[in-house]
Amino acid sequence: AYVFHLVEAMAEAGRAEGLPRDVAEKLARATVIGGGALLDADPRPASQLRQEVTSPGGTTEAALKVLMSARGLGALMARAIAAANKRAKQLSA
Repeated sequence: AYVFHLVEAMAEAGRAEGLPRDVAEKLARATVIGGGALLDADPRPASQLRQEVTSPGGTTEAALKVLMSARGLGALMARAIAAANKRAKQLSA
């Protein structure tokens, strides 16, 4: 569900930037499919793969600066996983 929501959010952001709905959806899906395929095929850490596919000064680097900021994706995922963990404890009680 997390990955599906990521695709939804990426596609919506693409539409907000002016991409047609079908193009935004296709690009979001391709991004996740390509990343997943690389993770499946390459045993190196995700952090290393991220660095290797990020062109210095490019569009991905610009987006990663936002995603890797103090209030970015890491902080958001920490809150999300904490909420899931809290609920798991409630359900197992």
